[in-house]
Amino acid sequence: MSRRSLVKISLGAVIASAFALVLGCASKPTKAAEKPPAPTVAPAPVPPPEKLPRVMLGIDVLEAEKFAAIAGKKIGLLTHPPGVNRRGESTVDVLRRAPNAKLVALFAPEHGYNGDIKAGTNFGDALDQRTGLPIYSLYGKNIKPTKAQLKGLDALVIDLQDIGVRSYTFNVVMRYAMDACFETGVEVIVLDRPNPLGGLKVDGPPLDPENMSGVGAFPRMPYVHGLTIGEIARVAKAGSRAISGMAVTEKVREKGLLTVIPMRGWTRAMRWPDTELKWVPTSPNIPTFESVIGYAMVGLGTQNSGWTWGIGRDFPFRGIGFAKKTPDEIIKAMDAYKIPGIRLVKKPGLGSDGKLLTGVYVEISDWDAWHPTELSFYMHKQAALWQRLNPFSVMTTSEQRTFKIHVGSTAWQSALAREGGRVNVPSFLANWATRAEIYREQTKKFWLYP
Repeated sequence: MSRRSLVKISLGAVIASAFALVLGCASKPTKAAEKPPAPTVAPAPVPPPEKLPRVMLGIDVLEAEKFAAIAGKKIGLLTHPPGVNRRGESTVDVLRRAPNAKLVALFAPEHGYNGDIKAGTNFGDALDQRTGLPIYSLYGKNIKPTKAQLKGLDALVIDLQDIGVRSYTFNVVMRYAMDACFETGVEVIVLDRPNPLGGLKVDGPPLDPENMSGVGAFPRMPYVHGLTIGEIARVAKAGSRAISGMAVTEKVREKGLLTVIPMRGWTRAMRWPDTELKWVPTSPNIPTFESVIGYAMVGLGTQNSGWTWGIGRDFPFRGIGFAKKTPDEIIKAMDAYKIPGIRLVKKPGLGSDGKLLTGVYVEISDWDAWHPTELSFYMHKQAALWQRLNPFSVMTTSEQRTFKIHVGSTAWQSALAREGGRVNVPSFLANWATRAEIYREQTKKFWLYP
């Protein structure tokens, strides 16, 4: 092959190689033009399961059952701030969204619809600005719904948080409302709630029938009754005449319509903390479960006696005081009675002037041994010992009535007036304990819970 041919071949090879290189570069995209990798999408986070209290209240059960008990009905609602479901939502709002019922009126017990009115203070009707519904007062001019207020209603729903104590007026207003509804043919529907003290404690003087009033509407009921508000309604509707308390004829009572929506998950051994429910103040001086315990324990002891409750403005019903007596003197005197289940300790609190002071606080040292009302009656005895004049012998007629309708026992008031500091407290406690057990047996058939 000639040299010229070799040059041509080499030149052709170079051109072919260059052409191939150009084609290769054209067919392969540059790095800048490459498609970016698809992003990795993280799965949507799964929200934690809703932590709900273990107890379903009557309002929760009503909603779970698709509001069957109020289907097709115009209803009124007797309630207050603790009237909430286990999520803390107002029963008013729950009922307003019921698709097959219509809420047309609200009714308010003592302390008012908003729960901020002082104990014993009357109040009038009002209009709820949020819902536009009328609010009828049942603690003022009227103590029970009028015929005009019930007109057009198919049912009155009652959702009230009681505290397990006879003189706390929510069980009373319920019974008065039952009277009015039965007389007018309106059904009563009670949404049940826990007894904060549980269903096993039954203690204190039974209510003498002659002492029935606005602070005691159920004859022979012990001061600490051990029932839920739904069970009390059942006692009123179907109990014997000796314990029902209803102020209607037997024929009317028999024809009256009562529906109780029971709770789910509550048992008689449960105290409030066991329910896992949030405590909503039932009145200005019952802001906590601790004050519920105190109300049962010292509320009667401060009646017409000179004893005071609280430590300054703190610890309502858990602190106790007596004029001109130091905490040490109080503890020494009351410890001498060897009251089971409690311990008296000194504790600081804030006075009305904002200054720190020391008072006496009542602790529960043994719940099972504790008899809720026992301390109160030794407080009465000690008051008579500490005062120059027996305070129970110089009460006016009006004061005597106030004392008796709260305590319930005419015999105790008479003994205090007559014997003062010599009164035999243990004999009364034993008598009341026996009668409380009789009441428990009489009302067991109305229990809704084991």
